[in-house]
Amino acid sequence: MFLRSTSSIFYFLLAISTLPPIASSAQQGDVVPRYILPMDIPLDLSGNFMEPRSNHFHSGLDMRTQGREGIPVKAVADGWVSRIKISPWGYGKAVYIDHPDGHTTVYGHLQRLLGPVAEACLDAQYKARDFSIDIYPERGSITVAQGEAIALSGNTGGSGGPHLHFEVRRTAGQRAIDPEHFGLLAADRTPPEIVGVRIHALNDSSLVAPYPGKALGHATQGAAGRFGLKPGERPAAYGTVGLSLHTFDRYDNSTFRFGVRRIELFVDSVPVFSTQFDEVDFDHNRYCNAHMEFGMFKAHKKDYHRCYRLPHNKLRIYGKEPAQGRIALTPGKAHAVRFVVTDGRGNTATLDFTLQGATAQEASTWPLPLPEGSLFRYDAANVLEEEGVRLSLPANALYDDAFVRYARKSAPNNTLAPLHILHDPLEPIHLNSALWIGVADLAERLRSKALIVVMNEVGKPSPQGGTWHEEGVRAEVRSFGAYTVMLDTLPPRITNVDLRANMAGRSSFSIQITDDLAGIASWYGTLDGQWVLLEYEPKTKTLSHTFDKHTSAPGKKAFKLVVTDDRGNSATWEMAFTR
Repeated sequence: MFLRSTSSIFYFLLAISTLPPIASSAQQGDVVPRYILPMDIPLDLSGNFMEPRSNHFHSGLDMRTQGREGIPVKAVADGWVSRIKISPWGYGKAVYIDHPDGHTTVYGHLQRLLGPVAEACLDAQYKARDFSIDIYPERGSITVAQGEAIALSGNTGGSGGPHLHFEVRRTAGQRAIDPEHFGLLAADRTPPEIVGVRIHALNDSSLVAPYPGKALGHATQGAAGRFGLKPGERPAAYGTVGLSLHTFDRYDNSTFRFGVRRIELFVDSVPVFSTQFDEVDFDHNRYCNAHMEFGMFKAHKKDYHRCYRLPHNKLRIYGKEPAQGRIALTPGKAHAVRFVVTDGRGNTATLDFTLQGATAQEASTWPLPLPEGSLFRYDAANVLEEEGVRLSLPANALYDDAFVRYARKSAPNNTLAPLHILHDPLEPIHLNSALWIGVADLAERLRSKALIVVMNEVGKPSPQGGTWHEEGVRAEVRSFGAYTVMLDTLPPRITNVDLRANMAGRSSFSIQITDDLAGIASWYGTLDGQWVLLEYEPKTKTLSHTFDKHTSAPGKKAFKLVVTDDRGNSATWEMAFTR
């Protein structure tokens, strides 16, 4: 059991008694406490809850740390540490705290942990002989009080700059909910912005009028929450269509773009679609790619929300409108369309325009898009097989039926196979899919060194790994693109950064490790033959050691490091020093 301080109880009860009305996204009957801020600096956000990101909705708040690291991070309420996860990727160094109110708070991208949390982490790492750990301390074994510093803010894992990633989850089920419901509020009286709208044919007999010029959609104009289409924009379509909306929110005095909370669509005053961004179900989070227009998001950084459902979209964020966003246009009729967009603080923006239902004769004058490639049904297994390549997609690997294209180019320099261009990377794949590429006459001793790579638009390879299989290499991939096979026989490079012969008075040292292709797979360091903790930071390609209770004793020491890449190539480096 843990003990609350008297002041914590007082402020907890005071907060409950003065709560504002519960936001519409809070489930009826939930107890919604007020938490303190996790850092003693003004709340300044760079990302908010359920903002669309690459392959997922953001599950918390990104709190800026004034461009620096090392700011104390505090428990927002009394509780106990329920999980410590350390990794070079994802949340980096992260701490999870369970609270008696039935919620869990998550603190990610930390620089280092403090106090008993740090001690438990260090013990687990030395026990596992691994930097990366994921442990679940026994309930109540590490208690924390509201306001107690548990870590310092940092930039670890998949972080693009110093900040604290903060989440609130329901402990039961671990679904993330908006931290702003708990009183962690940034100033926001600014309504969302609506930038553009796109129209999509939803069956084979539907057609959409071309956008003006080279535009990617119909642009809007307006301000202060009221928007319309620009003069001359007259959208028209024939048959059954769906709409997508480019919209985002802004907080007061912020240049960042944020996610909205709710989108509603009305046609001729009838509600036909709504979506509410209330909670993140991590099991379905990748379906963000089905909700957003993936190609517009990846290629143009435009936040187009589909206001209709693709066939394979399991998100539970949509309303119960019978139409589900499918708009059956009446030929010759002008339909009144209204979008209402609401942010997390209740600020709203509207877009009103007319969508003309075209006649069949009018639609016959529009360019008719001709599909290329083979038709892949989303709900069936599909195989793209050409000479020297085979891509096997399981059922439900796609979000909708698609015509999948293939092209081949000659083998680029330093590759072992032709460049197989598998459709378009702007078409998302939901599930891992098996890719096999044949390789001619590769000596047996080199087969374990071959790996599949995907080339970007400037010809830079990105490793996908793989194993030798049936006179080629087989790997699991999760995107279309331009693939070939390369060989990696070179070991990683190890470069001393600041390990000195005399380390007296120094608290740490760093070693840089790099690899040209396959990527670092593992590292193993020892001091006098005993495993030593080395923290890997992939952004700087460094391993670092901070002298701890296992290594801080003075005297002569022998350090040895073995680094291995994904193809099994190893490098060894040794140095003696005195501490």
